[in-house]
Amino acid sequence: MSGMGRVLPGIAMAAAWILLLVLAPVPLFWLCIVLVTARALFEFGRMTGLAVPGLQRGVLAVVLLLPVLASLAGSVQGVAAGLTGGLLGLVVLILRRYSSLDDVLRCLSLAITGLVYISFCGAHVVLLRHLEHGAAWLFILTVITAASDTGAYYAGRAFGRRKLCPAISPGKTVAGGVGGLAAGIVCAVIAGLILLPGVHPLRLGLVAALLVVIGVAGDLTESVIKRATGCKDSGTLLAGHGGLLDRVDSILLTAPVLYYLLVYGLVA
Repeated sequence: MSGMGRVLPGIAMAAAWILLLVLAPVPLFWLCIVLVTARALFEFGRMTGLAVPGLQRGVLAVVLLLPVLASLAGSVQGVAAGLTGGLLGLVVLILRRYSSLDDVLRCLSLAITGLVYISFCGAHVVLLRHLEHGAAWLFILTVITAASDTGAYYAGRAFGRRKLCPAISPGKTVAGGVGGLAAGIVCAVIAGLILLPGVHPLRLGLVAALLVVIGVAGDLTESVIKRATGCKDSGTLLAGHGGLLDRVDSILLTAPVLYYLLVYGLVA
C-alpha cells in the first residue's frame, strides 16, 4: 500500500478519536469503546481459534464483554464485578461443553486472556473518561502513544542497529526505543502544559516515561500472540493499519496504569 494509503486512514482515525473525546457524552463514549472492544475480541478469537463448539458466538461475546459493559457506571468496583462475572461465566460455559472440547485448558486459557487483556484492560479507558479532566488525560495518553511510536520509527530508521527483542519483534531497535521514550516524554509535557497546567512537568515526564515503556510491552504482547498464531496482523479492518487490536494494543496496558496512578494521587 502507498504511503498516502496509510496516512489518510491514520488521520481519519485520529480525528474521529479527538472528536469522540471532545464532543461525545460519556454514554456515547462508552458505547464506542464497547464496540471497539467487541471487534478486538473478535480479532483475537479469529487469530487464536477461540471457540466453544455448540455455543453461539453471541453468548461467549457477552460473557467476555462483561468488564467493559460494567464500566458505564464509572466504578472500578463495577468493573471488578464484571471481571468476576466473566470468569464465572467462562467456567460455566466450559463445564457445560467439556465433552465437546478437544483441549479444555487451551480454550479456557484463551478465553481468560481475552477477558482480562482486552475487556478488563479496555474498561479502564472508560474509567479514565469518568475522572475529572478524564478527556484531557486520555488525550495526553494518546499523544504519548502516537509520539513514542513516531519517535521510535524515525530513530530506529536513522540509528537502529542493535535489536531490542529480535525473537519477538525484529523491527524494534534499542535506538528506536530511546527515540520513542524521548518523543513521548517531550510531547506529553507540552500537552500537559496546555491541557493540565496544574500538573508539574517533571512528574508528568516521569509518568510519560513509565507509560512509554509499558506501551512497548503492550505492543510486544500482541506481537507474541501474532507470532504464536502465525498472523502478520490481527485483521484487515483498517486499510494499511491492520486490525483494531493492532491499534489499541499499547493502550490496553497503559490505560489501567494511568488510571490507578491518578486515583491514588501519584500524578497530580
